Amino acid sequence: IIMNIAIVGATGNVGRKIIEVLEKKNFPISELFLIASSKSSGKIINFRDTKLTVTDLEKFDFSKVKIAFFAAGSVIAEKWAHKAAEKTIVIDNSKFFRKDPNIPLVVPEVNSKELVHVKNKNIVANANCSVIPLVVALKPLHDLYAIKRIVVSTYQSVSGAGKAPMDELLTQTKEYFDNKKLESKYFTKQIAFNIIPHIDSFLENGYTKEEQKTTDEVKKILDKKIKITSTCVRIPVLVSHSISVNVEFDKKCNLEEIRNILSTSPGCKVVDEHKDGGYITPVEAENKYETFISRIRQDDSQPNTINLWIVSDNLLKGAALNAVEIAESLIKKNLH
Repeated sequence: IIMNIAIVGATGNVGRKIIEVLEKKNFPISELFLIASSKSSGKIINFRDTKLTVTDLEKFDFSKVKIAFFAAGSVIAEKWAHKAAEKTIVIDNSKFFRKDPNIPLVVPEVNSKELVHVKNKNIVANANCSVIPLVVALKPLHDLYAIKRIVVSTYQSVSGAGKAPMDELLTQTKEYFDNKKLESKYFTKQIAFNIIPHIDSFLENGYTKEEQKTTDEVKKILDKKIKITSTCVRIPVLVSHSISVNVEFDKKCNLEEIRNILSTSPGCKVVDEHKDGGYITPVEAENKYETFISRIRQDDSQPNTINLWIVSDNLLKGAALNAVEIAESLIKKNLH
């Protein structure tokens, strides 16, 4: 099956990664349409040795394509996704549709069976960039021992906030060495040589929206019975999110069995040696498709509980790669 595909937000961080993943995976495309706002219209982007011109979203006819990837944020998703979904299947990367009970929120290794509901609205939601690797690592363990509760701390790179925040980290780092006064435009505090325990806006309960998303999405994707508490932190790293998670099971667990099951689970790669450097850091996860799991150990403070360290490229598995894998699953299940 060769099909026409569109990418809305093709010039942004995630849009460009989707182009890269489609090329690397040799995705069956007859024609690729790159779409963005009028200010990016006319830009040239390479795909498979061909120069493609970016089209203005306002002028694009979605009936030309079988699948449209949306990688342009919630405002665009709210305005355009339903219009596009009248003519094609939309895979949306923003947070806009994730809580909608009629729209499947899918991580293919975890709950691809939910894709049968795509026909409800012709839209599939892509999960949050730190939730995706989290559920990829937890799903095989939940199947094995039934997860009761998780305590999650995320250490999220600046690329999760977009291209301009990445530039801010680079600029501030340079200014720091030049002894200049640091200006913060995209973060609430200095990000260079600092960490900020705050992602997205605050809610009445004292949590941030990012922390609430972790709870809501893990429950929707994995199991609504799992209890969750989380803290989401922005760190001065360009790409890849890291997650420390404490997992309490319903029954007795075995570390050897956990290592074995994670080593053979789709999308997971265990790198866990109890020695200097025997674990994965954000730098090593960059540009890799796998979700890396390290520091697997028993929590000695209470029974049936373990600790894990998870690292994944947030622009790939946390966004673009997962979106493309959703498209592959739709094709495999003949749901396109």
